[in-house]
Amino acid sequence: MVKEKVNPRIKEDKKSVQMSKLILFNDDVNTFDHVIESLIEVCGHTEEQAEQCALVAHLKGKCTVKSGSKDDLLPRMKSLHDRMLNSIISS
Repeated sequence: MVKEKVNPRIKEDKKSVQMSKLILFNDDVNTFDHVIESLIEVCGHTEEQAEQCALVAHLKGKCTVKSGSKDDLLPRMKSLHDRMLNSIISS
């Protein structure tokens, strides 16, 4: 069996960055088209990813649409709010 060498600096970097989730909530106001277009523009989703997230949020009430650092997710959340889409960042 071959053991993989792990660079200790890389291991430390992963620990220091807390991964968070951007969660989109369903609402009865926005159209599927608006949600899909917003996810493509704000989160960089493909059309298929955006459609799936919109459907999951519609059926289950919420969907994790992006993961990353809070610094990366905060402007995305604000942009979704500007588009009247309810979202939060969760750790």
